[in-house]
Amino acid sequence: MDPLQARIQQDRRSFLATSASGLGGLALASLLQDEGLLGAAETSVINPLAPKPPHFAPKAKNCIFFFMEGAPSQLDLFDPKPKLNELNGQKLPESLTKEVRFAFIQKESAVLRGSQQKFVKYGQAGTEMCSWLPHIGSCADDIALVRSMHTDAFNHHPGQLLMLCGRSTFGLPTMGAWLNYGLGSASKDLPGYVVLTAGRGTSGGASLWSSGFLPSTYQGVLFRNQGEPVLNLNNPAGLTSAMQRTGLDALRDLNQQRLDNVGDAEIASRIASYELAFRMQSAAPELIDLSGETKATLDAYGIDRDEQGLKSSRGGGKGTFAAFSRNCLLARRMVERGVRFVNVFHASWDHHSDLDPELEFSVRMCDQPIAALIKDLKQRGLLDETLVIFGAEFGRTPLGENRGQNVAKYNTGRDHHPFAYSIFMAGGGIKGGQTLGETDEIGWSVTKDPVHVNDLQATILNLFGLDHLKLTYRFKGRDFRLTDVGGKVVEKLIA
Repeated sequence: MDPLQARIQQDRRSFLATSASGLGGLALASLLQDEGLLGAAETSVINPLAPKPPHFAPKAKNCIFFFMEGAPSQLDLFDPKPKLNELNGQKLPESLTKEVRFAFIQKESAVLRGSQQKFVKYGQAGTEMCSWLPHIGSCADDIALVRSMHTDAFNHHPGQLLMLCGRSTFGLPTMGAWLNYGLGSASKDLPGYVVLTAGRGTSGGASLWSSGFLPSTYQGVLFRNQGEPVLNLNNPAGLTSAMQRTGLDALRDLNQQRLDNVGDAEIASRIASYELAFRMQSAAPELIDLSGETKATLDAYGIDRDEQGLKSSRGGGKGTFAAFSRNCLLARRMVERGVRFVNVFHASWDHHSDLDPELEFSVRMCDQPIAALIKDLKQRGLLDETLVIFGAEFGRTPLGENRGQNVAKYNTGRDHHPFAYSIFMAGGGIKGGQTLGETDEIGWSVTKDPVHVNDLQATILNLFGLDHLKLTYRFKGRDFRLTDVGGKVVEKLIA
């Protein structure tokens, strides 16, 4: 609902509250309540993040989205292609690449690149994945592996915006913002949408956790996994909690007067943000304090791991393994405390060269802690209501990266590939133990059960009890939604 409509409804209720009385007033209040107008609108002004009912019964309550920025190679991790290995070093027919735009590949000298990786069947489902993924493989029967993802963007930032915002356009709300707008947050002392990062940082930056045209209450809050959880959260020296409370009360009263006058939802967001920050001063430090976790839990996540002698120029330096492990454990602690959406970003998987050693670094980094998270959630009875996603903006080409150099010497990486790639999901109403979709014999394009990015978004909203066609926000005369003008629910993914 836009601010003008909210204000009109609020003014109407204010008039009726002062002019109507007796049974007629009670009857009117009852009718408004039944229509979802009275309580929902009042709550949105008092606390924009107050829990709201879904459109239908949800399967998921929380989401942890691992965004592997830069794009992992599906051909080396999730989608084995023996034929591609046979054709290693051969050129593709010109008809296949004639109308295709690449980020860096020089078409004239490009040749196919097979995979050096060994694939193993995991679980009772026999899901084939890279042998570098033994821990995640041990969760195969809880995982739905989707090999038929495709997107419209072939460069990083547009692809990241499309995956998280539904369109490759600046100024749009991200997935976490939409979920908190639609459902609110169960957490009173932490944000409903939290962002954690490891590695080099994303190329998209804060645009990947923006609230866009939604009130700023719904934007992601960037947490640090050590030290002060949120910058400037602590009071400066000499400012006591009582002094701060007095100042916040005065500021709240001034903002409330302005809100009553103009009805701007952004003012309500400001009030809610100040109050949330005050409560976070005690909740956030407790959140990142892992001293209460058992040694078995810390060891399972690999909190004290080092890089095991592996090095990477793209995936991060010393301390990256421990930082990512810590983020995985923090993600579990966040959903336990009611945080609706946790985005864990790691950069970069953009392996244009040195594919095998760089990929090994990133895979070894994430395999153990992500699997530990899935098992930990399951053991605590939280996996059924927590959706875990591992994905990125696109995939990598069956062609080797060349950039016009000596192909025999420099064909050591893969370029960006939007036509076919893989993600996996677990928990939160997902039907595990399955592999959905197929690609052709070299992994160039989808041949069965295609899943567009907007289809994935529609399915995620469905798991949370939200109809992607009905979750809208009017902005500049148009009703916007996460899935833009496309999207269909992938029923095969839902248990």
